[in-house]
Amino acid sequence: MSSKKIQRAGRGETVIALEGISKSFGKVHANRNICLTIRKGMIKALLGENGAGKSTLMSMLAGRLQPDSGRIVVDGSEMRFSSAKDAIAAGVGMVYQHFKLVESMSVAENVFLGQEGGAILKPREMEARVAELAKAHSLEIDPAMRVSSLSMGEKQRVEILKLLLRESRILIFDEPTAVLTPQEGEQLFKALHHMSDQGKSIVFISHKLGEVMSVADEVAILRKGEVIHDMPISEVTSQDDLARMMVGKETFLEVAREEVEEGGEVLSVSGLSGGGMKEISLSLKRGEILGIVGVAGNGQKPLVETICGLQSIEEGEISILGDSWKTFYSKRNVREALSYIPEDRIGLATCPSMDLSDNFLLTTRKGFKKGPWLKRKRATSESKNVVDRFSVLPGQLSSQARHLSGGNLQKLVLGREFFRNPGLIVAEQPTQGLDIATAKAIWEHLVDARKNAGILLVTGDLNEAFSLSDRIAVMFEGRIVDVFEVSDTEKRSRVGLMMAGAA
Repeated sequence: MSSKKIQRAGRGETVIALEGISKSFGKVHANRNICLTIRKGMIKALLGENGAGKSTLMSMLAGRLQPDSGRIVVDGSEMRFSSAKDAIAAGVGMVYQHFKLVESMSVAENVFLGQEGGAILKPREMEARVAELAKAHSLEIDPAMRVSSLSMGEKQRVEILKLLLRESRILIFDEPTAVLTPQEGEQLFKALHHMSDQGKSIVFISHKLGEVMSVADEVAILRKGEVIHDMPISEVTSQDDLARMMVGKETFLEVAREEVEEGGEVLSVSGLSGGGMKEISLSLKRGEILGIVGVAGNGQKPLVETICGLQSIEEGEISILGDSWKTFYSKRNVREALSYIPEDRIGLATCPSMDLSDNFLLTTRKGFKKGPWLKRKRATSESKNVVDRFSVLPGQLSSQARHLSGGNLQKLVLGREFFRNPGLIVAEQPTQGLDIATAKAIWEHLVDARKNAGILLVTGDLNEAFSLSDRIAVMFEGRIVDVFEVSDTEKRSRVGLMMAGAA
Protein backbone atom coordinates (compact mmCIF):
# COMPACT_ATOMS: atom_id res chain seq x y z
CA MET A 1 0.00 0.00 0.00
CA SER A 2 1.57 3.30 -1.08
CA SER A 3 1.82 6.26 1.30
CA LYS A 4 -0.01 8.31 -1.31
CA LYS A 5 -2.99 5.97 -1.12
CA ILE A 6 -3.03 6.03 2.68
CA GLN A 7 -2.93 9.83 2.74
CA ARG A 8 -5.79 10.09 0.25
CA ALA A 9 -7.85 7.56 2.21
CA GLY A 10 -7.37 9.58 5.40
CA ARG A 11 -8.79 12.87 4.21
CA GLY A 12 -11.71 12.03 1.88
CA GLU A 13 -14.93 13.82 2.70
CA THR A 14 -18.29 12.10 2.18
CA VAL A 15 -19.93 13.06 -1.13
CA ILE A 16 -22.68 10.39 -1.13
CA ALA A 17 -24.31 8.61 1.78
CA LEU A 18 -26.75 5.75 1.29
CA GLU A 19 -28.86 5.59 4.44
CA GLY A 20 -31.11 2.61 5.21
CA ILE A 21 -31.62 1.66 1.56
CA SER A 22 -33.96 -1.31 1.02
CA LYS A 23 -35.34 -2.80 -2.17
CA SER A 24 -37.53 -5.88 -2.76
CA PHE A 25 -38.86 -7.64 -5.81
CA GLY A 26 -41.92 -9.50 -4.61
CA LYS A 27 -40.76 -11.75 -1.77
CA VAL A 28 -37.09 -11.37 -2.68
CA HIS A 29 -35.20 -8.80 -0.58
CA ALA A 30 -32.40 -7.57 -2.84
CA ASN A 31 -31.16 -4.90 -0.39
CA ARG A 32 -31.84 -4.64 3.34
CA ASN A 33 -31.21 -1.42 5.27
CA ILE A 34 -27.94 -0.66 3.49
CA CYS A 35 -25.76 2.16 4.79
CA LEU A 36 -22.75 3.08 2.68
CA THR A 37 -20.57 6.15 2.17
CA ILE A 38 -18.65 7.20 -0.94
CA ARG A 39 -15.86 9.67 -0.32
CA LYS A 40 -14.13 12.27 -2.45
CA GLY A 41 -10.95 11.11 -4.14
CA MET A 42 -11.46 7.47 -3.15
CA ILE A 43 -11.74 4.22 -5.09
CA LYS A 44 -14.29 2.02 -3.35
CA ALA A 45 -14.53 -1.63 -4.40
CA LEU A 46 -17.92 -3.30 -4.07
CA LEU A 47 -17.78 -7.08 -3.66
CA GLY A 48 -20.27 -9.86 -3.09
CA GLU A 49 -21.47 -13.20 -4.38
CA ASN A 50 -24.00 -13.35 -7.20
CA GLY A 51 -27.35 -12.27 -5.85
CA ALA A 52 -25.75 -10.30 -2.99
CA GLY A 53 -27.45 -7.09 -4.18
CA LYS A 54 -24.56 -5.15 -5.76
CA SER A 55 -26.23 -4.47 -9.10
CA THR A 56 -29.54 -3.49 -7.50
CA LEU A 57 -27.80 -1.06 -5.14
CA MET A 58 -25.78 0.60 -7.89
CA SER A 59 -28.82 0.73 -10.19
CA MET A 60 -30.56 2.82 -7.53
CA LEU A 61 -27.56 5.11 -7.20
CA ALA A 62 -27.44 5.48 -11.01
CA GLY A 63 -31.17 6.29 -11.20
CA ARG A 64 -32.32 3.12 -12.98
CA LEU A 65 -34.26 1.87 -9.94
CA GLN A 66 -35.83 3.62 -6.96
CA PRO A 67 -35.49 2.37 -3.36
CA ASP A 68 -38.52 1.16 -1.40
CA SER A 69 -37.16 2.93 1.67
CA GLY A 70 -34.11 4.86 2.78
CA ARG A 71 -32.34 7.97 1.51
CA ILE A 72 -29.66 8.92 -1.02
CA VAL A 73 -27.81 11.96 0.31
CA VAL A 74 -25.55 13.92 -2.06
CA ASP A 75 -23.34 16.63 -0.58
CA GLY A 76 -25.53 16.70 2.52
CA SER A 77 -28.85 17.04 0.69
CA GLU A 78 -31.36 14.24 0.16
CA MET A 79 -31.91 13.43 -3.52
CA ARG A 80 -34.41 11.24 -5.34
CA PHE A 81 -33.33 9.97 -8.73
CA SER A 82 -36.32 9.16 -10.95
CA SER A 83 -34.08 8.40 -13.94
CA ALA A 84 -30.48 8.11 -15.02
CA LYS A 85 -30.73 11.70 -16.23
CA ASP A 86 -31.44 12.85 -12.66
CA ALA A 87 -28.41 10.92 -11.37
CA ILE A 88 -26.14 12.38 -14.05
CA ALA A 89 -27.40 15.86 -13.20
CA ALA A 90 -26.31 15.20 -9.60
CA GLY A 91 -22.88 14.09 -10.79
CA VAL A 92 -23.37 10.30 -10.74
CA GLY A 93 -22.56 8.26 -13.85
CA MET A 94 -22.14 4.54 -14.56
CA VAL A 95 -19.92 2.75 -17.09
CA TYR A 96 -21.61 -0.55 -17.97
CA GLN A 97 -20.01 -3.77 -19.22
CA HIS A 98 -21.83 -3.46 -22.55
CA PHE A 99 -20.95 -0.16 -24.17
CA LYS A 100 -23.65 2.10 -25.62
CA LEU A 101 -21.84 3.65 -28.57
CA VAL A 102 -22.70 4.39 -32.20
CA GLU A 103 -20.08 2.43 -34.15
CA SER A 104 -20.31 4.53 -37.34
CA MET A 105 -19.67 7.81 -35.53
CA SER A 106 -16.37 9.29 -34.36
CA VAL A 107 -15.11 9.35 -30.80
CA ALA A 108 -15.92 13.05 -30.44
CA GLU A 109 -19.41 12.64 -31.90
CA ASN A 110 -20.17 9.83 -29.45
CA VAL A 111 -18.92 11.86 -26.51
CA PHE A 112 -21.13 14.82 -27.44
CA LEU A 113 -24.14 12.71 -28.47
CA GLY A 114 -27.19 13.80 -26.46
CA GLN A 115 -25.42 16.82 -25.00
CA GLU A 116 -27.20 20.16 -25.17
CA GLY A 117 -25.38 22.41 -27.58
CA GLY A 118 -23.45 19.55 -29.13
CA ALA A 119 -25.33 19.79 -32.43
CA ILE A 120 -24.11 23.35 -33.09
CA LEU A 121 -20.43 22.56 -32.57
CA LYS A 122 -18.21 21.91 -35.56
CA PRO A 123 -16.36 18.57 -35.75
CA ARG A 124 -12.96 20.18 -35.12
CA GLU A 125 -14.30 22.04 -32.08
CA MET A 126 -15.71 18.81 -30.64
CA GLU A 127 -12.47 16.96 -31.32
CA ALA A 128 -10.42 19.70 -29.65
CA ARG A 129 -12.60 19.61 -26.51
CA VAL A 130 -12.50 15.83 -26.31
CA ALA A 131 -8.71 15.80 -26.81
CA GLU A 132 -8.34 18.30 -23.97
CA LEU A 133 -10.63 16.28 -21.72
CA ALA A 134 -8.81 13.02 -22.53
CA LYS A 135 -5.41 14.56 -21.79
CA ALA A 136 -6.61 16.01 -18.48
CA HIS A 137 -7.70 12.56 -17.25
CA SER A 138 -4.95 10.37 -18.79
CA LEU A 139 -7.37 8.74 -21.24
CA GLU A 140 -5.34 8.68 -24.44
CA ILE A 141 -7.48 8.44 -27.59
CA ASP A 142 -7.81 9.98 -31.05
CA PRO A 143 -11.09 12.01 -31.06
CA ALA A 144 -11.40 11.74 -34.85
CA MET A 145 -11.30 7.94 -35.04
CA ARG A 146 -14.43 5.96 -35.88
CA VAL A 147 -15.64 3.92 -32.91
CA SER A 148 -15.88 0.80 -35.10
CA SER A 149 -12.08 0.81 -35.45
CA LEU A 150 -11.35 1.05 -31.71
CA SER A 151 -10.23 -1.69 -29.34
CA MET A 152 -12.46 -2.59 -26.39
CA GLY A 153 -10.22 -0.58 -24.07
CA GLU A 154 -10.50 2.49 -26.27
CA LYS A 155 -14.28 2.13 -26.46
CA GLN A 156 -14.38 2.04 -22.68
CA ARG A 157 -12.44 5.32 -22.59
CA VAL A 158 -15.11 6.87 -24.82
CA GLU A 159 -17.78 5.84 -22.29
CA ILE A 160 -15.74 7.39 -19.48
CA LEU A 161 -15.24 10.62 -21.47
CA LYS A 162 -19.01 10.85 -22.03
CA LEU A 163 -19.50 10.97 -18.26
CA LEU A 164 -16.60 13.34 -17.68
CA LEU A 165 -18.00 15.79 -20.25
CA ARG A 166 -21.22 15.74 -18.24
CA GLU A 167 -19.11 16.63 -15.20
CA SER A 168 -19.76 13.38 -13.34
CA ARG A 169 -18.01 13.41 -9.96
CA ILE A 170 -18.98 9.90 -8.91
CA LEU A 171 -18.23 7.19 -11.48
CA ILE A 172 -19.46 3.60 -11.10
CA PHE A 173 -17.63 0.85 -13.01
CA ASP A 174 -19.36 -2.53 -13.44
CA GLU A 175 -16.81 -5.33 -14.06
CA PRO A 176 -14.69 -2.89 -16.14
CA THR A 177 -11.85 -5.29 -17.05
CA ALA A 178 -14.05 -8.14 -18.32
CA VAL A 179 -13.35 -7.23 -21.98
CA LEU A 180 -9.83 -5.80 -21.65
CA THR A 181 -6.36 -7.18 -22.25
CA PRO A 182 -4.04 -7.10 -19.21
CA GLN A 183 -2.29 -4.05 -20.70
CA GLU A 184 -5.60 -2.21 -21.21
CA GLY A 185 -6.55 -3.14 -17.65
CA GLU A 186 -3.36 -1.54 -16.33
CA GLN A 187 -4.08 1.59 -18.39
CA LEU A 188 -7.57 1.74 -16.90
CA PHE A 189 -6.21 1.44 -13.35
CA LYS A 190 -3.80 4.32 -14.01
CA ALA A 191 -6.71 6.41 -15.28
CA LEU A 192 -8.80 5.53 -12.22
CA HIS A 193 -6.00 6.60 -9.88
CA HIS A 194 -5.51 9.80 -11.89
CA MET A 195 -9.23 10.62 -11.65
CA SER A 196 -9.31 9.90 -7.93
CA ASP A 197 -6.26 12.15 -7.44
CA GLN A 198 -8.29 14.90 -9.12
CA GLY A 199 -11.09 14.42 -6.59
CA LYS A 200 -13.36 12.03 -8.50
CA SER A 201 -15.04 9.29 -6.46
CA ILE A 202 -14.92 5.80 -7.97
CA VAL A 203 -17.07 2.74 -7.24
CA PHE A 204 -15.41 -0.36 -8.65
CA ILE A 205 -17.47 -3.58 -8.96
CA SER A 206 -15.37 -6.65 -9.71
CA HIS A 207 -15.13 -10.38 -9.02
CA LYS A 208 -11.37 -10.31 -9.64
CA LEU A 209 -9.99 -10.07 -6.14
CA GLY A 210 -6.44 -9.35 -7.28
CA GLU A 211 -7.67 -6.22 -9.03
CA VAL A 212 -9.50 -5.10 -5.91
CA MET A 213 -6.38 -5.53 -3.79
CA SER A 214 -4.27 -3.48 -6.22
CA VAL A 215 -6.63 -0.64 -7.15
CA ALA A 216 -9.02 0.04 -4.25
CA ASP A 217 -8.68 2.40 -1.27
CA GLU A 218 -11.71 0.90 0.49
CA VAL A 219 -13.79 -2.22 0.09
CA ALA A 220 -17.44 -2.86 0.98
CA ILE A 221 -18.72 -6.44 0.97
CA LEU A 222 -22.37 -7.36 0.51
CA ARG A 223 -23.88 -10.67 1.55
CA LYS A 224 -27.56 -11.52 1.08
CA GLY A 225 -28.48 -7.89 0.48
CA GLU A 226 -26.66 -6.46 3.50
CA VAL A 227 -23.33 -4.70 3.99
CA ILE A 228 -21.30 -6.99 6.26
CA HIS A 229 -17.89 -5.31 5.93
CA ASP A 230 -16.80 -1.79 4.98
CA MET A 231 -13.12 -1.06 5.58
CA PRO A 232 -9.87 0.37 4.21
CA ILE A 233 -8.15 -2.07 1.86
CA SER A 234 -5.05 -1.75 4.04
CA GLU A 235 -6.85 -3.85 6.67
CA VAL A 236 -7.30 -6.77 4.23
CA THR A 237 -4.41 -9.23 4.44
CA SER A 238 -4.94 -11.27 1.23
CA GLN A 239 -7.26 -12.32 -1.57
CA ASP A 240 -8.23 -15.36 0.46
CA ASP A 241 -9.18 -13.01 3.28
CA LEU A 242 -11.50 -11.15 0.90
CA ALA A 243 -13.00 -14.39 -0.42
CA ARG A 244 -13.62 -15.64 3.11
CA MET A 245 -15.44 -12.42 4.04
CA MET A 246 -17.58 -12.65 0.89
CA VAL A 247 -18.82 -16.19 1.43
CA GLY A 248 -18.53 -16.49 5.22
CA LYS A 249 -16.10 -19.42 5.18
CA GLU A 250 -12.62 -20.41 4.08
CA THR A 251 -12.41 -20.27 0.28
CA PHE A 252 -9.21 -20.89 -1.64
CA LEU A 253 -8.81 -19.50 -5.14
CA GLU A 254 -7.12 -22.58 -6.60
CA VAL A 255 -8.47 -25.95 -7.66
CA ALA A 256 -6.80 -29.33 -7.17
CA ARG A 257 -5.93 -31.12 -10.42
CA GLU A 258 -5.39 -34.87 -10.29
CA GLU A 259 -3.27 -36.45 -12.98
CA VAL A 260 -5.48 -37.87 -15.75
CA GLU A 261 -4.35 -40.32 -18.39
CA GLU A 262 -4.36 -38.68 -21.80
CA GLY A 263 -6.57 -40.40 -24.36
CA GLY A 264 -7.20 -40.19 -28.07
CA GLU A 265 -7.95 -37.09 -30.10
CA VAL A 266 -11.51 -35.78 -29.68
CA LEU A 267 -11.22 -32.59 -31.77
CA SER A 268 -9.10 -31.61 -34.75
CA VAL A 269 -9.40 -28.25 -36.54
CA SER A 270 -7.37 -27.63 -39.69
CA GLY A 271 -7.17 -24.46 -41.81
CA LEU A 272 -10.53 -23.11 -40.60
CA SER A 273 -11.32 -19.77 -42.25
CA GLY A 274 -14.31 -17.54 -42.87
CA GLY A 275 -16.75 -15.71 -40.61
CA GLY A 276 -13.93 -13.79 -38.93
CA MET A 277 -11.55 -16.78 -38.66
CA LYS A 278 -8.21 -17.05 -40.46
CA GLU A 279 -6.52 -20.43 -40.95
CA ILE A 280 -7.18 -21.76 -37.46
CA SER A 281 -5.64 -25.14 -36.63
CA LEU A 282 -5.74 -26.87 -33.26
CA SER A 283 -6.21 -30.27 -31.66
CA LEU A 284 -7.59 -31.58 -28.37
CA LYS A 285 -7.24 -34.95 -26.65
CA ARG A 286 -9.39 -36.74 -24.08
CA GLY A 287 -8.17 -35.90 -20.57
CA GLU A 288 -6.93 -32.46 -21.64
CA ILE A 289 -8.18 -28.89 -21.19
CA LEU A 290 -7.20 -26.47 -23.95
CA GLY A 291 -7.76 -22.84 -22.98
CA ILE A 292 -8.62 -20.35 -25.72
CA VAL A 293 -7.83 -16.80 -24.56
CA GLY A 294 -8.14 -13.42 -26.24
CA VAL A 295 -10.02 -10.16 -26.02
CA ALA A 296 -13.69 -10.57 -26.93
CA GLY A 297 -14.38 -10.22 -30.66
CA ASN A 298 -11.20 -11.81 -31.99
CA GLY A 299 -12.80 -14.90 -33.52
CA GLN A 300 -13.63 -16.97 -30.45
CA LYS A 301 -17.39 -16.84 -31.04
CA PRO A 302 -17.35 -18.05 -34.70
CA LEU A 303 -14.85 -20.78 -33.75
CA VAL A 304 -17.13 -22.07 -31.00
CA GLU A 305 -20.28 -21.84 -33.11
CA THR A 306 -18.66 -23.69 -36.02
CA ILE A 307 -17.33 -26.51 -33.83
CA CYS A 308 -20.76 -26.83 -32.15
CA GLY A 309 -22.66 -26.95 -35.45
CA LEU A 310 -24.36 -23.56 -35.15
CA GLN A 311 -22.76 -22.29 -38.35
CA SER A 312 -21.35 -24.15 -41.33
CA ILE A 313 -17.72 -24.45 -42.41
CA GLU A 314 -16.69 -22.01 -45.14
CA GLU A 315 -13.13 -23.24 -45.54
CA GLY A 316 -11.08 -25.86 -43.72
CA GLU A 317 -11.83 -29.12 -41.91
CA ILE A 318 -13.06 -30.20 -38.48
CA SER A 319 -13.00 -33.72 -37.04
CA ILE A 320 -15.05 -34.49 -33.91
CA LEU A 321 -14.58 -37.78 -32.05
CA GLY A 322 -13.18 -39.45 -35.14
CA ASP A 323 -15.88 -38.29 -37.57
CA SER A 324 -15.77 -35.46 -40.07
CA TRP A 325 -17.83 -32.40 -39.09
CA LYS A 326 -20.53 -33.22 -41.68
CA THR A 327 -20.73 -36.88 -40.68
CA PHE A 328 -20.83 -36.07 -36.97
CA TYR A 329 -23.79 -33.72 -37.34
CA SER A 330 -25.67 -36.10 -39.62
CA LYS A 331 -25.65 -38.88 -37.00
CA ARG A 332 -28.39 -38.19 -34.48
CA ASN A 333 -27.09 -40.76 -32.01
CA VAL A 334 -23.53 -39.37 -32.15
CA ARG A 335 -24.53 -35.76 -31.41
CA GLU A 336 -25.00 -36.67 -27.76
CA ALA A 337 -21.21 -37.01 -27.50
CA LEU A 338 -20.61 -33.23 -27.66
CA SER A 339 -21.77 -30.86 -24.91
CA TYR A 340 -21.85 -27.10 -25.38
CA ILE A 341 -21.93 -24.73 -22.40
CA PRO A 342 -22.66 -21.36 -24.04
CA GLU A 343 -21.83 -17.90 -22.74
CA ASP A 344 -25.53 -16.92 -22.99
CA ARG A 345 -27.03 -18.77 -20.00
CA ILE A 346 -30.53 -17.31 -20.07
CA GLY A 347 -31.11 -17.16 -23.82
CA LEU A 348 -29.26 -19.96 -25.59
CA ALA A 349 -28.52 -22.41 -22.77
CA THR A 350 -31.94 -22.26 -21.08
CA CYS A 351 -35.51 -21.12 -21.62
CA PRO A 352 -36.34 -18.54 -18.91
CA SER A 353 -40.07 -19.32 -18.74
CA MET A 354 -39.60 -23.09 -18.38
CA ASP A 355 -39.05 -24.91 -15.09
CA LEU A 356 -35.83 -26.69 -14.16
CA SER A 357 -37.08 -30.13 -15.15
CA ASP A 358 -38.01 -29.01 -18.66
CA ASN A 359 -34.74 -27.08 -19.01
CA PHE A 360 -32.90 -30.28 -18.06
CA LEU A 361 -34.71 -32.05 -20.92
CA LEU A 362 -33.71 -29.45 -23.55
CA THR A 363 -30.60 -31.45 -24.51
CA THR A 364 -31.21 -34.79 -22.74
CA ARG A 365 -34.75 -35.71 -23.85
CA LYS A 366 -33.57 -38.33 -26.38
CA GLY A 367 -32.37 -40.48 -23.50
CA PHE A 368 -35.85 -40.50 -21.95
CA LYS A 369 -37.89 -41.40 -25.05
CA LYS A 370 -39.66 -44.69 -25.68
CA GLY A 371 -41.10 -44.46 -29.14
CA PRO A 372 -43.22 -41.28 -29.23
CA TRP A 373 -43.50 -41.23 -25.41
CA LEU A 374 -41.42 -39.39 -22.84
CA LYS A 375 -40.53 -41.23 -19.63
CA ARG A 376 -41.50 -38.25 -17.50
CA LYS A 377 -41.13 -39.96 -14.12
CA ARG A 378 -37.55 -41.07 -14.81
CA ALA A 379 -36.67 -37.70 -16.34
CA THR A 380 -37.96 -35.92 -13.22
CA SER A 381 -35.93 -38.22 -10.99
CA GLU A 382 -32.71 -37.68 -12.95
CA SER A 383 -33.19 -33.91 -13.15
CA LYS A 384 -33.67 -33.84 -9.37
CA ASN A 385 -30.45 -35.81 -8.95
CA VAL A 386 -28.57 -33.25 -11.08
CA VAL A 387 -30.07 -30.31 -9.18
CA ASP A 388 -29.03 -31.88 -5.86
CA ARG A 389 -25.56 -33.00 -6.99
CA PHE A 390 -24.68 -29.59 -8.44
CA SER A 391 -26.29 -27.65 -5.55
CA VAL A 392 -28.67 -25.70 -7.78
CA LEU A 393 -30.63 -23.43 -5.45
CA PRO A 394 -33.41 -23.10 -4.43
CA GLY A 395 -33.51 -26.76 -5.47
CA GLN A 396 -37.16 -26.89 -6.57
CA LEU A 397 -37.80 -28.41 -10.01
CA SER A 398 -40.89 -26.22 -10.36
CA SER A 399 -38.79 -23.03 -10.26
CA GLN A 400 -38.56 -21.15 -13.55
CA ALA A 401 -35.08 -20.56 -14.95
CA ARG A 402 -35.65 -16.79 -14.92
CA HIS A 403 -35.80 -16.87 -11.11
CA LEU A 404 -32.34 -18.43 -10.66
CA SER A 405 -29.19 -16.39 -10.09
CA GLY A 406 -26.51 -16.55 -12.78
CA GLY A 407 -24.42 -18.96 -10.72
CA ASN A 408 -27.24 -21.41 -10.03
CA LEU A 409 -28.34 -21.28 -13.65
CA GLN A 410 -24.81 -22.09 -14.76
CA LYS A 411 -24.63 -25.04 -12.36
CA LEU A 412 -27.87 -26.37 -13.85
CA VAL A 413 -26.43 -26.11 -17.37
CA LEU A 414 -23.21 -27.89 -16.34
CA GLY A 415 -25.12 -30.64 -14.56
CA ARG A 416 -27.36 -31.19 -17.57
CA GLU A 417 -24.48 -31.31 -20.05
CA PHE A 418 -22.26 -33.54 -17.93
CA PHE A 419 -25.22 -35.93 -17.43
CA ARG A 420 -24.92 -36.70 -21.14
CA ASN A 421 -21.43 -38.17 -20.57
CA PRO A 422 -19.84 -36.28 -23.47
CA GLY A 423 -16.49 -37.01 -25.07
CA LEU A 424 -16.00 -33.35 -26.03
CA ILE A 425 -17.07 -30.35 -23.94
CA VAL A 426 -16.98 -26.78 -25.25
CA ALA A 427 -17.23 -24.38 -22.30
CA GLU A 428 -17.60 -20.71 -23.25
CA GLN A 429 -16.93 -18.15 -20.47
CA PRO A 430 -18.19 -20.67 -17.87
CA THR A 431 -17.66 -18.44 -14.81
CA GLN A 432 -18.10 -14.95 -16.27
CA GLY A 433 -19.80 -12.67 -13.75
CA LEU A 434 -19.95 -15.34 -11.03
CA ASP A 435 -18.80 -14.99 -7.44
CA ILE A 436 -15.66 -16.78 -6.27
CA ALA A 437 -17.42 -19.63 -4.43
CA THR A 438 -19.62 -20.52 -7.43
CA ALA A 439 -16.69 -20.12 -9.82
CA LYS A 440 -14.59 -22.50 -7.75
CA ALA A 441 -17.39 -25.11 -7.76
CA ILE A 442 -17.62 -24.87 -11.55
CA TRP A 443 -13.83 -25.16 -11.88
CA GLU A 444 -13.94 -28.36 -9.84
CA HIS A 445 -16.70 -29.83 -12.05
CA LEU A 446 -14.73 -28.99 -15.21
CA VAL A 447 -11.50 -30.50 -13.89
CA ASP A 448 -13.37 -33.66 -12.87
CA ALA A 449 -15.11 -33.91 -16.27
CA ARG A 450 -11.79 -34.18 -18.13
CA LYS A 451 -11.50 -37.77 -16.86
CA ASN A 452 -13.91 -38.75 -19.65
CA ALA A 453 -13.68 -35.84 -22.09
CA GLY A 454 -11.50 -33.30 -23.80
CA ILE A 455 -12.48 -29.75 -22.82
CA LEU A 456 -12.20 -26.65 -25.01
CA LEU A 457 -12.30 -23.76 -22.52
CA VAL A 458 -12.96 -20.33 -24.04
CA THR A 459 -12.37 -17.64 -21.43
CA GLY A 460 -11.36 -14.02 -21.01
CA ASP A 461 -10.09 -14.69 -17.48
CA LEU A 462 -6.37 -15.48 -17.59
CA ASN A 463 -6.37 -16.74 -14.01
CA GLU A 464 -9.08 -19.23 -14.97
CA ALA A 465 -7.21 -20.27 -18.11
CA PHE A 466 -3.90 -20.80 -16.28
CA SER A 467 -5.55 -22.60 -13.34
CA LEU A 468 -7.55 -25.11 -15.42
CA SER A 469 -5.74 -25.59 -18.73
CA ASP A 470 -3.00 -27.95 -19.82
CA ARG A 471 -2.29 -25.84 -22.91
CA ILE A 472 -3.17 -22.27 -23.91
CA ALA A 473 -4.08 -21.00 -27.40
CA VAL A 474 -4.08 -17.21 -27.88
CA MET A 475 -6.38 -15.63 -30.47
CA PHE A 476 -6.04 -12.24 -32.14
CA GLU A 477 -7.96 -10.95 -35.17
CA GLY A 478 -9.28 -14.39 -36.05
CA ARG A 479 -5.93 -16.20 -35.87
CA ILE A 480 -4.23 -18.49 -33.36
CA VAL A 481 -1.18 -16.41 -32.39
CA ASP A 482 0.46 -19.21 -30.40
CA VAL A 483 -0.25 -22.47 -28.57
CA PHE A 484 1.90 -23.35 -25.56
CA GLU A 485 2.03 -25.54 -22.47
CA VAL A 486 0.66 -23.80 -19.38
CA SER A 487 3.93 -24.67 -17.62
CA ASP A 488 5.83 -22.39 -20.04
CA THR A 489 6.33 -19.43 -17.69
CA GLU A 490 8.13 -17.32 -20.30
CA LYS A 491 5.19 -17.45 -22.71
CA ARG A 492 2.69 -17.00 -19.86
CA SER A 493 4.39 -13.71 -19.03
CA ARG A 494 3.89 -12.56 -22.65
CA VAL A 495 0.29 -13.69 -23.10
CA GLY A 496 -1.07 -10.15 -22.64
CA LEU A 497 1.11 -8.91 -25.48
CA MET A 498 -0.07 -11.81 -27.65
CA MET A 499 -3.69 -10.92 -26.92
CA ALA A 500 -2.93 -7.39 -28.13
CA GLY A 501 -1.41 -8.69 -31.38
CA ALA A 502 2.28 -8.66 -30.52
CA ALA A 503 4.17 -11.75 -31.66
